[in-house]
Amino acid sequence: MDSSSLFISLIFIFSLLISSSKPTLSSTLSVDAISRTLQIQHRERSPPAVQEAAAGSLLSRLLPSHSSSFHFRILSKNQCGGEYYCFTINNHPSFTTQGSPQIQIEGTTGVDIVAGLHWYLKHWCGSHISWDKTGGSQLFSVPNVGFLPRVHDAGISVQRPVPWNYYQNAVTSSYSFAWWDWKRWEKEIDWMALHGVNLPLAFTGQEAIWHKVFKEKFNMSISNLNDFFGGPAFLAWSRMGNLHGWGGPLPQSWFDQQLILQKKILARMYELGMTPVLPAFSGNVPAALKSIFPSAKITRLGNWFSVKNDLKWCCTYLLDATDPLFVEIGRAFVEQQLQEYGRTSHIYNCDTFDENTPPINDPEYISSLGAAIFKGMQSGDNDAVWLMQGWLFSYDPFWRPPQMKALLHSVPVGKLVVLDLFAEVKPIWATTEQFYGVPYIWCMLHNFAGNVEMYGLLDAVASGPIEARTSVNSTMVGVGMSMEGIEQNPIVYDLMSEMAFQHKKINVKVWVDLYSTRRYGRQVPLIQEGWNVLYHTIYNCTDGAYDKNRDIIVAFPDVDPSLLSVEHKHSRPYGKPFSRAIIKEITDSFDRPHLWYSTVEVIYALELFISSGDELSKSSTYRYDLVDLTRQVLAKYANQLFYNVIEAYQSHDVHEVALLGQKFLDLVEDLDALLACHDGFLLGPWLDSAIQLAQNEEQKRQFEWNARTQITMWFDNTDEEASLLRDYGNKYWSGLLHDYYGPRAAIYFKYLRESLEKDEDFNLKEWRREWIKLTNDWQSSRNIFPVVSRGDALSTSRRLFNKYLNLSNPKTLESWSERLSMKFQ
Repeated sequence: MDSSSLFISLIFIFSLLISSSKPTLSSTLSVDAISRTLQIQHRERSPPAVQEAAAGSLLSRLLPSHSSSFHFRILSKNQCGGEYYCFTINNHPSFTTQGSPQIQIEGTTGVDIVAGLHWYLKHWCGSHISWDKTGGSQLFSVPNVGFLPRVHDAGISVQRPVPWNYYQNAVTSSYSFAWWDWKRWEKEIDWMALHGVNLPLAFTGQEAIWHKVFKEKFNMSISNLNDFFGGPAFLAWSRMGNLHGWGGPLPQSWFDQQLILQKKILARMYELGMTPVLPAFSGNVPAALKSIFPSAKITRLGNWFSVKNDLKWCCTYLLDATDPLFVEIGRAFVEQQLQEYGRTSHIYNCDTFDENTPPINDPEYISSLGAAIFKGMQSGDNDAVWLMQGWLFSYDPFWRPPQMKALLHSVPVGKLVVLDLFAEVKPIWATTEQFYGVPYIWCMLHNFAGNVEMYGLLDAVASGPIEARTSVNSTMVGVGMSMEGIEQNPIVYDLMSEMAFQHKKINVKVWVDLYSTRRYGRQVPLIQEGWNVLYHTIYNCTDGAYDKNRDIIVAFPDVDPSLLSVEHKHSRPYGKPFSRAIIKEITDSFDRPHLWYSTVEVIYALELFISSGDELSKSSTYRYDLVDLTRQVLAKYANQLFYNVIEAYQSHDVHEVALLGQKFLDLVEDLDALLACHDGFLLGPWLDSAIQLAQNEEQKRQFEWNARTQITMWFDNTDEEASLLRDYGNKYWSGLLHDYYGPRAAIYFKYLRESLEKDEDFNLKEWRREWIKLTNDWQSSRNIFPVVSRGDALSTSRRLFNKYLNLSNPKTLESWSERLSMKFQ
């Protein structure tokens, strides 16, 4: 199909998809409650000329060849129908004049203009915009200058159904952003604007503010503060009061560097008309405050995942919100931010009770806590609005209706906005009478710890925000993406970001067909079929489980093999017989891998992807998806292979243990080679970016240790007891498999063989000792890893498919008949 035919086809299908549902604007009650805040933000927003220039600069970075093909202009709210925010796309009056702009895009803010640009490129030019690590942007489908497709004569008008599109999680700053410089931040802010994000967290550099506040206004020494802040890769958890000192101390150069970076971040966000969310005081204080203010109500919190309750790292201090000192510190922090940054958007994030349960459940006391927390913000900014994660309501049984109401109603209506953080799986709004009348933002959490796993709930994303907004007495005021880590599953974020502009549920089947065409720049029927399979399997997880990746390779079980039981059942998907092993572990020391789909179907999808490789191998987006899908299939196969090792061990077959164990290790090496074929799956850039921020050799060593530790085993450990947070931030990255995950598995298999050869129990103690030593040595090592991919993704995927997955190959048929599609329960 030629490019012009493709554009016509895309436009026709897209028009059917949205069938331009005349906007059914939100009638949520709480939009009225936040209207004063919206008015203040509109009044204080950067001048139109600044926003228009910022949008133009973004276009020059994204598509420099077409920087003169578009004309941007800020609209007034009245021109949007008086409802929140919108953008319009029209043919420019001088469309046919050579050298003149062809398309005119207008929007209420710079963000809306840029979102309109993305809408046009996506739906009229068949292009695709993604993070660089997930394949980057596919823009070669955009016609040459002078040949851009015209839109309908009446133009296109898209209004936001709710005013806010939120972005980030309190821990994204550590799992994904920890080592970013301005060059990377600029790319991310561009990505946010293109995807319509207008309410992002802006947490960078807050330690510099705290450093000044505690030192200059509360008489604390540098040594007091060194013990308070975590290291660069662990700041998210020291901010939340989960730990202190771990990975630190922070050098002065870090404070200075990050403060400069934050000022650049905020400046760009304001230029684009965004509403950056700043942090507020949650009550987390340095230990020294207790001696400086002995009468203050300061409580030492309990242990948070440290192995031995080590006070060097755990058990931080929390200032009671009802103590007058709380408001004083809260005001000082807000005022110091205002002094440093010169302005504020008046929205502040504070999560005092995230993993910190109040000492008593008396509703009056909880109400007084909430009021005091808000007063700490409001005393520094009279127009302050408190933005709070609703995560605590989903996991902590403390928060029953009386306690929830007490907290939510402790602040005037419109001055508290709750993030329904995990709404695609566990929506709180539906079970709490719309958060008992308090405004909330429907968020998709999706990812934990930046783990690499193909996973999603496309149907829930395409319908959930619509159902919430149109429900009776809805208090929804926004949508959001609250993932813990980014740069994974681009299809999920492409769809979720679009929901900021959709007024009706999306036909996901049609949308997915269009997605594959946009992502690769051409329509390939086999690829569309493959994506349709993935939509109904990997991206249709409905079991309600949290998808923390616990695959055997990246989260190796610390368990006595005799405490695993294996039983077999048989099934016949696609008419092919296979054995399904149901693994029932009888200890609590092993978090089982998550499997919610038929692996046979996903192998079929992979076969379709490989079959289309000759047509698409030059596409970075295709190569990323091919590597990721091959990795996903082989990772699940590795889980099954491990259990065959365990079964052989329990049968006292030392030869089979050795044979299968070596197959597992060979598979790890093959996966490492596969991951090396794309820049999105490399360990090197994570470590290199940490080192690049350091200013001397000591900092290089410290920062690299932080980077290595976060993705392996943290917090603390002993010689024989592993950290409770081991492998939480695991990654499928080339280099990490070869250098750490593979050697770790080899140690375990060695002790399995020794147990059988000596006819002794499995030596769990010695396995742990050797594994922990391997980990600590690896964390302190300084070996260098590639920062650029090497190898051919298509040929590597084909080779591994034929080696492990091809059921028509007699050499693999017998293996798969025993191991394919095992389900863990």
